[in-house]
Amino acid sequence: MARAILVLENGNIYRGTSFGAPGTTFGEIVFNTSMTGYQEILTDPSYRGQIIAMTYPEIGNYGFNDQDCESRRPFLAGFVVRNASPIASNFRSAGTLGAYLAEHEVVGIAEIDTRALVRSIRSEGAMRAGITTEILDEGQFLDQVRRSQGLVGRDLVREVLPEQPIEWREALARQWHLPTSSPHEQGESPHLVALDFGMKFNIGRHLVDRGFRVTVLPGTATADDILDYRPDGLFLSNGPGDPAPLDYAIQSIRSLLDKLPIFGICLGHQLLALACGARTFKLKFGHRGANQPVINLHTSKIEITSQNHGFSVCEETLPACLEITHRNLNDGTIAGLRHREHPAFSVQYHPEASAGPHDSHYLFENFRSMVLNPSLVAG
Repeated sequence: MARAILVLENGNIYRGTSFGAPGTTFGEIVFNTSMTGYQEILTDPSYRGQIIAMTYPEIGNYGFNDQDCESRRPFLAGFVVRNASPIASNFRSAGTLGAYLAEHEVVGIAEIDTRALVRSIRSEGAMRAGITTEILDEGQFLDQVRRSQGLVGRDLVREVLPEQPIEWREALARQWHLPTSSPHEQGESPHLVALDFGMKFNIGRHLVDRGFRVTVLPGTATADDILDYRPDGLFLSNGPGDPAPLDYAIQSIRSLLDKLPIFGICLGHQLLALACGARTFKLKFGHRGANQPVINLHTSKIEITSQNHGFSVCEETLPACLEITHRNLNDGTIAGLRHREHPAFSVQYHPEASAGPHDSHYLFENFRSMVLNPSLVAG
């Protein structure tokens, strides 16, 4: 196996073996605590600019397939695992994980102590890092890592936007999905515009499954662009990086608050809060995994959720028009908001749960009810 090294800006060096494509890459090092779902994680556009380290030690055992991708290609900067399985053992598999990474030129490293790596990230926070199979001088590579770009202040959304509007028609695949509610095959078909800031495919599937006719527009669409489609509601998707620089999205959302019911998740949640006058801040090491506990403050029920974000809404800056509906039980940060005056709500996690638990599917039903009757309050 070819040699590879992972270098963190704090000077920590991890020596391992090359996994995926050879080369050199830079990004913010983060970790994900999911035990399964590495394919969905790899193809989540929200990881643009980041190197992902998996805390679960055995990765790649069920290979890769053509059905479980969450975007048109992987957008992450690099991939870190303890043990990379050279064998793909699953009847749906189309090949090994290593072959998939190599095909899409994703640089990875295996055979390192991911426990020590994650302890370092948890202690010092997410930081700049690099993986190389080419640069032999570790001191020289450390200097390059320290000169590489961070995430704060960058507009990474423009690097993952769809090229043009599309009509999303794909629903959930029933042969692999155990539904928690029946699909809406009859009745009204409200028209929804989904602003794509890096939207996962399974979000579109859930929206169609709830009876929406879905038009997906790039996240740079203006309020006038959106209204030209005469939608009944607006969905704000997930996406990568810092929400604060996205003035174009914040302005569009602010202009539409009193015109359309709105539902936002993850980056969409943060952008809705910014449009209402709140501020955001960078978390120390973020929330990434399919096992994040959240409490619904309206029902007092606990939801196990799938999350992937490094920024959060600052509670001290919340305007009076926003009410907290959900909290993250690990650190108490805001996990959900609703607007007190307009039909708009958002959550800081992934209710489409791909990969992840299904506890939060009800939010799509709530949004459908809100679109059909905008006077309803989300909860």
